[in-house]
Amino acid sequence: MNPRFIAILLLYPTLNTAETMLPEVVVTATRYAQTSPLASVTIITREEIVKSQAISISDILHGVPGLDVTNNGGLGQNTSIFMRGTESDHILVLINGIKVGSATTGSMAFEHLPISQVERIEIVRGPRSSLYGSEAIGGVIQIFTRHSKKPHVESSISIGADNTYRVTTGFSGSKQDNWLSLYVDHLKSDGFNAFKGNAFTNEPDADGYETESFSTNFGHNFADKGSISAHMLRTKGNTQFDSSFNNSADFTQQVIGVKADYIANDWWLLNLNVGESRDKFDETPQSYFHTTRTVYSLQNNFSLTNHELILGYEEQTDDVASHTAYTIDSITNKGIFAEYQTNFGSTDLLVGFRKDDNEQFGEHTTKNISLGYALSSKVRFIASYGTAFKAPSFNELYFPDYGNPILVPEESESYEIGLIGSRQYYNWSINAYKTKIDKLIATNFAAATNSYYADNINKANITGMDGAISWHQNNWEFNTKVSWLKPEDDTTGNLLPRRAEKSINVELAERHGSARLGVNLLVQSHRYDDAGNTRRLAGYGIVNLTGEYNFTKSWVLKMRVENILGKDYETAYAYNTPDQFWFLSIHFQH
Repeated sequence: MNPRFIAILLLYPTLNTAETMLPEVVVTATRYAQTSPLASVTIITREEIVKSQAISISDILHGVPGLDVTNNGGLGQNTSIFMRGTESDHILVLINGIKVGSATTGSMAFEHLPISQVERIEIVRGPRSSLYGSEAIGGVIQIFTRHSKKPHVESSISIGADNTYRVTTGFSGSKQDNWLSLYVDHLKSDGFNAFKGNAFTNEPDADGYETESFSTNFGHNFADKGSISAHMLRTKGNTQFDSSFNNSADFTQQVIGVKADYIANDWWLLNLNVGESRDKFDETPQSYFHTTRTVYSLQNNFSLTNHELILGYEEQTDDVASHTAYTIDSITNKGIFAEYQTNFGSTDLLVGFRKDDNEQFGEHTTKNISLGYALSSKVRFIASYGTAFKAPSFNELYFPDYGNPILVPEESESYEIGLIGSRQYYNWSINAYKTKIDKLIATNFAAATNSYYADNINKANITGMDGAISWHQNNWEFNTKVSWLKPEDDTTGNLLPRRAEKSINVELAERHGSARLGVNLLVQSHRYDDAGNTRRLAGYGIVNLTGEYNFTKSWVLKMRVENILGKDYETAYAYNTPDQFWFLSIHFQH
């Protein structure tokens, strides 16, 4: 059997069988398993998540080059992620291959994704609309939920500052050609005062958060003919916040999917992926926004010597239910895509193309071309060019007294060059990029009617660099990630809001016998909170500590202290951040 198909079968798109001896592979960059994609990629494994003792998704994404994370006041509060200076809704988010997010806001509620249910995260920086369609202007974040074929049982109990506690438990295993994983989690925190207050809202109370989550992944292998699997992730809870209207809301995030792979022969693999995601936000019974997204794709992977070709069809339908009367409450998008990659000598070439047909705005075409050249056995040069687009959200199209149904998609083109290197004990990368975004949707003012409405009036010009060094030797680990960017409004020359121009993240850890101690330093330069660059948020540096002690092979005591120096800082104007936060936990695993 073709070895590449074995890797794809094991790893695409749900990574459902996990435990293999294959080299580290990436699925998201090309929609099939690759060990050296022509893209700027960061992989976060379950082992790295466990070592970091991250409490939320934003904790772990803080350390990714090219990503900037802002938070409106702690656990469960609105969290925005900016990739390479693009807008927070310019990131495509996938969970086990299923596109997720709110069709009304056009973005993903990262604050409600439970880190305890995550097995692996793949971050691909740079445009990927030629593979995935709308939203992938800045890049793609794909989250794979917990799974394993290796028998495994785990539980943990945690307590922390702000009366925070967490309880988790789960297991995974397999018998013959069947596998099953099941994990549950409960997190509750009294929180702290999220908003400092203004003339409209002043509620100096603690804003709590509570959530329960559940995930499962199960399936069956049909010898060397393929596999079928199903997965589910569901998280629901309540979040409190400060507002001049309501001050709490119930939420639900849910993803259900089924995947089938069929190996037709040594050079042809068929993949069917069907799923549904739900995003629910209920402030009161009379105020709610619900999104139901149904996605299915059929993909053909053809693998010949030095040639890879994928041909696929994808269909997505977004349905919205709300207390607000939208003129149209359902939109379907159909897309066809193709990608071809070949190798000749030291050179790799990739060409991609996608055509989308959207019920609202019609057809849109995107493309990508990437080149890789091996300067030596240890150093590789990559260069790429790609276009991307972002479809208008339901709020931008149809929200009463604001929506504009004649909006067209936001469009971008990006250029990138980079170097990737590896040695016995360390890996490194550095990338430079330039992105131009046209027809950005912003608020316009109609003097004749004295009203505001969404319009394609803005442009952006973003230039930047990001890089990383990862060194592991003996019992020591050292990781550094750096980012620099200039995200400018093309009309005014002002910096785009809430993006820091400079960022560096340094991690150092040592394991000594049964103990491990790690220190993390995050430093970011100033940013502006508004488009006019009048509200300047000062730069800051925070230090986090992690420690763990293995009493036995199965029992581990862990402690994490965030912002140990008690630094006062903001990533969003007038929103508080933790002065200091500690989290203590005991873990059992077998």
